[in-house]
Amino acid sequence: MPSVPFTRQGLEGIVAVGSSIRLEVERMAYGADAISHADDGKTVFVSGGITGDVVEARVVSDGPSFARAEVTEVLEPSPLRVAPSCPYAGICGGCPWAALSREAQLAAKRANVVDSLVRIGHMDQARADALVGPCEAPSDPWGYRNKVELAFTRNKGRAVIGMHDRGGSNVIKVDRCPLLDARHAKLVKSVSGALSYLSGSHELGIDRIGIRASRRTRDIEVSLWTSTGAFPRAQVAKVLADATKATSVVRVLTKGPQKARRVSGVERLSGKGHWEERIGSELMAVSAPSFFQVNTAGAQRLVELVCDALGLSEDDEAMDLYCGAGTFTLPLARRTGFVSAVESYGPAVRDLRRNLERANLSNVDAVGGDAGREFPDTDADVIVVDPPRAGLAEDVVEQLCEQPARAIAYVSCDPATLARDLARFEERGVFVPTRITPVDLFPQTFHVETVVLMSRVI
Repeated sequence: MPSVPFTRQGLEGIVAVGSSIRLEVERMAYGADAISHADDGKTVFVSGGITGDVVEARVVSDGPSFARAEVTEVLEPSPLRVAPSCPYAGICGGCPWAALSREAQLAAKRANVVDSLVRIGHMDQARADALVGPCEAPSDPWGYRNKVELAFTRNKGRAVIGMHDRGGSNVIKVDRCPLLDARHAKLVKSVSGALSYLSGSHELGIDRIGIRASRRTRDIEVSLWTSTGAFPRAQVAKVLADATKATSVVRVLTKGPQKARRVSGVERLSGKGHWEERIGSELMAVSAPSFFQVNTAGAQRLVELVCDALGLSEDDEAMDLYCGAGTFTLPLARRTGFVSAVESYGPAVRDLRRNLERANLSNVDAVGGDAGREFPDTDADVIVVDPPRAGLAEDVVEQLCEQPARAIAYVSCDPATLARDLARFEERGVFVPTRITPVDLFPQTFHVETVVLMSRVI
């Protein structure tokens, strides 16, 4: 493959797709790639590079505003480059930042939050820098996950169980995942072996496999996501329970096209039928389809940040939108007089009500439904919103701005939609961000959680 000298010239018309180019990697993008620039200012997204590298890269696409390239050789390694603790880091899609030092990861995550506020939220650079604090690191950089998911496919009739590759199109076999708690490191191999054995004599119809493991409660759950239909329940339950010592084995039944599957039910195959985790003083039960933060220590830090920021008192009335199984609802109920909690996902609503009952908390109105349509008819003193990656719907922003609350804690998993939503709040002039704290719940990846304290304009 011809090598093109590094000339600081633009790519378009100079380097054809498939040719090589020498690049200096400038910074990490909010994504798996890093960013370089050609001489004419064109952005080049570089797969396999980290901040400070000088690389030889193959151009894989070139458009009017940016190009994409894949590293073929690291010519001058960055001082920020480290040896990944995972042997699959170069091919698996689960830890794309594994070659970047922890300190550099934290700095890059903070920088990506600031960049989103400026670029998408149109916030002044100096103001964004002043608002966004250092990125907190509440957990270990490896072994922090309480959950991993395995892909299931067949190749020439044989089961292949493992992780999706970096491109997302193939499944690679793995015998462990260093992101999973080290005490449960053998679970991946045990589950893979058990299902490979079972699939030799049964058509299991598995789409994916979830493994949840708690260091705090020692609970282990294996969930098999399958299409509806016949299933060897008793044999699967026995083989998986023997192989993993799981406290719960469940089958999650799904219907619909591959890209729009919906959960139609959950079958308990053995054990409790749910997984338990402890967040601070709260013991929570979570069903397989329900969302729960994969980093328990990180989730606990989110709760601490939210409760401290809101300055809760027992006279307060609280609101918790997109509340899930109750990560914030339970501590809010302990500290305030009343909580209105809204969640749209059916399994999570059932988990929430069960958790409230088990905690003997009767000062919560748990409502199932869309946050906009089921917005509580109440006057809240403090509000927590923890929306999915898509952020807040515009009608929810409008309704929040009509509340007399003194403060809102916005917990975000996506800097881009957070920046968009903060701009919407500022347009209405009722609530403004006064403190923004990035939290690294996902070491070795580009993802970052952010807690924003929004105070009422006086």
